Amino acid sequence: MLRPRIIPCLLVHNGGLVKTVNFTNPKYVGDPINAVKIFNEKEVDELIVLDIDATAQNREPDYGRIRNLAAECRMPLCYGGGVKTVEQVERIISLGVEKVAVSSAAISDPDLVAQSAEVVGQQSVIVVMDVKKNGRGDMYELTTHNGARATGMFPVDFAKKIEHLGAGEVVINSIDNDGVMKGYDLDLVHKIRDAVNLPITVLGGAGSLNDIAQLISTFGIVGASAGSLFVFKGKYRAVLINYPSRVDKDALIEQSIEKRHE
Repeated sequence: MLRPRIIPCLLVHNGGLVKTVNFTNPKYVGDPINAVKIFNEKEVDELIVLDIDATAQNREPDYGRIRNLAAECRMPLCYGGGVKTVEQVERIISLGVEKVAVSSAAISDPDLVAQSAEVVGQQSVIVVMDVKKNGRGDMYELTTHNGARATGMFPVDFAKKIEHLGAGEVVINSIDNDGVMKGYDLDLVHKIRDAVNLPITVLGGAGSLNDIAQLISTFGIVGASAGSLFVFKGKYRAVLINYPSRVDKDALIEQSIEKRHE
């Protein structure tokens, strides 16, 4: 039976683990491999690792890093960053990664989604949509290159397109909510959820487990992803890798599902 997933998201910048706010000011928070080891011990549902340098610097994925992460990781791993070709997708999967995330390349070359799904399987092809509101704050727009380039494309339209092309999942990443820890953009999620039947993971804004509970009680089977929540602790944002215990996580999910059915 499918269940909601609670998913830490790690950002890699200059070889280190960082956390951003609104996709800017990356703060170093540790070594990615050490973080994976801790998340192994905490038995997380899944892990997303995004190299935020690769596309911006127009370079290939770091296959050595990917191999090391996959070898250490004992949970399903999704890796993204710099992926532009089917051959790269296939190579990353061959290194032991379960899912490959594409973002900018899916916009510039949508056929990449369909071709990758045919080669490695639909369930292994994830599309990340980096979304922010326009200057007036009244419309959502897709962006690329860490939010630096506007595309003029609407996320709902693009979500429909990638579903048709065979994407296995979409990650909705809110730039406006990134790192602010004040809750997910539920309005944005509603728009995407109403438009497609794809599995959805939501990233950007979680500041507490209550935010995750609200997301699950509102949308049901969904991936609740977070960065700051799982690497910071307390109001002073001290670096501490954390994740709810299995008992606490299961209780949160069950209570959220029950609330959804009330």
